Formats: sequence, structure tokens, C-alpha cells
Amino acid sequence: MSIELTKKTVNAWENYTDEQVKEVFQLGERYKAFMSACKTERECVDEFIKLAEENGFKNLQKTINNKETLKPGDKVYANNKGKGLIMFIIGSEDMENGMRILGSHIDSPRLDLKQNPLYEDSDLALMETHYYGGVKKYQWVTIPLAIHGVIAKKDGTVLKVVIGEDENDPVIGVSDLLVHLSQDQLTKKGSVVVEGEDLNILVGSMPIKDKDVKEKVKYNILKLLNEKYDIVEDDFISAELEVVPAGKARDYGLDRSMIMAYGHDDRICAYTSFEAIIDAKPSKKTLVSIFVDKEEIGSVGATGMQSRFFENTVAEIMDRLGNSSELKLRRCLANSKMLSSDVSAAFDPNYPSVMEKKNAAYFGRGIVFNKYTGARGKSGCNDANAEFMAEIRRIMDKHGIVWQTSELGKVDQGGGGTIAYILAQYGMEVIDCGVALHNMHAPWEVASKADIYETMKGYHAFLIEE
Repeated sequence: MSIELTKKTVNAWENYTDEQVKEVFQLGERYKAFMSACKTERECVDEFIKLAEENGFKNLQKTINNKETLKPGDKVYANNKGKGLIMFIIGSEDMENGMRILGSHIDSPRLDLKQNPLYEDSDLALMETHYYGGVKKYQWVTIPLAIHGVIAKKDGTVLKVVIGEDENDPVIGVSDLLVHLSQDQLTKKGSVVVEGEDLNILVGSMPIKDKDVKEKVKYNILKLLNEKYDIVEDDFISAELEVVPAGKARDYGLDRSMIMAYGHDDRICAYTSFEAIIDAKPSKKTLVSIFVDKEEIGSVGATGMQSRFFENTVAEIMDRLGNSSELKLRRCLANSKMLSSDVSAAFDPNYPSVMEKKNAAYFGRGIVFNKYTGARGKSGCNDANAEFMAEIRRIMDKHGIVWQTSELGKVDQGGGGTIAYILAQYGMEVIDCGVALHNMHAPWEVASKADIYETMKGYHAFLIEE
């Protein structure tokens, strides 16, 4: 019997049956619908909770409030301030022996309205923004933008806002300098071609007909907002309004083999993680899917991975199971295994110089495993153990998953980080894995439908492995 000595690369499309291709495209349609509707963390959490409850998951807080117990097979979720979510399927084995975890984030780079955003200049009404996450600022000019978010009023009312997505809605945007007058602008470095303080959104130009009003265009915008949402200018102070690309996720490529959407990073891994746990059945291990906020700015804050929400929630679960102690919680976390579900960069033949081809991810070659991320000398990364990498290889091959490994560019070219290192602090085994993208952090990112499908299957295989 001959032994295959060399590593072979596989393009998933080449091995799919007609039925599998159908499944790939069906998943793509579900994913596009999700991405078109869910462009903020809050919208993702709302949609996931709705779908989770339809699939038998119950609110953990109600279980706690009612002093109810949990048992193996129960499905519960914990909502973190409407911007984070954790889903559990309770296993038959003692949680002290560890859980199997998928961890993704649901925030994406964007523009946030400042707390006092609205002003008038030269008979135009504009809103000031503060960009969120790592963006190329010049990519956000001259494209149609929408506003998503909430406005919290002093009386406790929280209003949901979506402007610019319905085909009958107006859109807004950031202007750019015409090329005829751009001689000086075009000599600047890309990082300062558009300055952060210049990302001001143009929202109106029609003055109100009232001689007693000084800033007539601004006042007209306030009047329109008051008529629709019953708000005044002071209400912006307690609002979370995100400016995002307007429009739906679309098929990309003449063969429809890819998807273009805003927020693939990292909702593409969040959605596939969600489908994986929804399709999972109760097993020995407790199965977990985490969806967190604030990863793009360091995982900080009460809804970021660095908060104690996950740890506290696990403690609550163990308490409801009647088997809780500080030591058992520590053992549970240390004995767990996790896939840090985040995106990677796909090789782009337009920009080959930043990649090392033998250690790059490619469209169509399946879920990507990054043993380490970080920057240059692996700074700030979680470097997964060889033993865990071997276990992952075994699971993926056992379940017929198309997979690949990658680094995020050449050694001295750049790098990035995920939530992996935060969970690894508990002592659990963690590795980064997800879908490879073109245009990462741009307003519109691109992913392969085959890779989305293989990632969903890979996450499911990891969860169900005994």
C-alpha cells in the first residue's frame, strides 16, 4: 500500500455533487438575507434570539429569575445588553470536564455618529462621525450610506432607527474632492487622503421657510426627524447610530460563486456558528456559541470578550445544574476547547506581494485555520498547540471537511488579532478559524460560497465530535 507523502490542495467546487451545490447556494441565500437585514450588533442579536427561540432555546435569565433548574439536553441563551449573545446546549457530561465552544464577534468597521453630530455649513446640513475599527477612510466617500441604530430617550423609550435600506428611503454619504481640483490631495499618503474629521455625512440642503430660524437647513432635518421619531436634538446624546453601506448583500461573480456584503468580518463566522449550533443535537459535552461585540476595537467594554459576562454566565449555568463551585468553574474553562471563529485574508492575484503563497488562504479551498495570528514576531497572538492542531486535522478529515491553513500575510507585512488570546487565558485550547475574504474591512467584502458552506460544516463537526 503506497503512502501519500505530499500535501494536496483541494478546490471544494470540483468535488461537489449537484445536490451539494444546491445546498451551497441555499445556505448562500439564507446568509444573504441575514446580512442584508443585520448590519449592527443589536440587529444580529435580535435576529439570532428570534431564530433561537423558534428552535427551542430559552432565555437563561428567566430560568434564573424563576429559580428553575437545568438538565442535560436543555437549550438556553444569555443576552448581554442586546449587543452580545451566548447559546448553550447542555451536555450529559459534567461541565467540569469542559465545553466545546465557537466564539465569533458581530461588530464590524463603520462610522459612528458623534454625540452632537448635526450642524449646518454653507446651506448644507451635515453630521459628524467618528470611525470605528480599522478602516481605510478613503473607501467610505462617494458611496451610498444608511443609518442603523437606536435612540434612547430620557423617559426610557428606546427607538430603533433604520434609514436608507428601503428602496423608497433616501441615502446619505460623504463627499469627495473632484479630480479636477485634487492636485494637492493626490500627493498625500493613502492614510491621510481623507482625514477622520472630514468623514462628515451630508444629510440635507433644503431650508425651512421660517424667517425666525437661523440655521434653516439644520432645523428642517430636525423637524423631519421629530415628525418620524418624536426626538429633539438633545436625544442624539443618548443614541447609538451607526453609518453603514446602504444596500443588500449580493451574489458576486458571473457564476454567482461568491457573495458581496457589508460586515462579512465577522458576521460570516457568526452566522455559520449559529447554524452549526442550531443543527447540533445534545451530546456529552456542553456546546456553546458566543457572539460578542467590540472585537474591532480591542474586545473591551461590558459587551466585549474581555468582560466577565461569559465567565459569569457559565457559573450561572453550573449553578442551575446544581453542580457549582469556583474550582469547578475554573476546571470547566480550562478543560474546554474552542474555535475562535474569525475571518482570514484570501490571496488576491491583484496584490500578490503581501502574501507568501504556500501559507496563504485561497477562495474555494474551504475553512481556514490560522495556528497563530499576531503581528511580525507573532506579537499579541494565540499560538495553538501542535496537539490541538492535530486533533483539528483528525476531526476535519473524519467528517470530510475541505480545509486549509494560512497566515495573515508575509511575516513582516502586517498581521491581526482575534478574541482567541482572551479565552486562552483560562487555559483552554483555542485556534483561529473561519472564512477567507477579499477586501477585508472595506465597506463591501467578498467571500466564496463554498468556503461559507465548508466553514458551517466544519463548525458543526467540531461541536458534535465526542
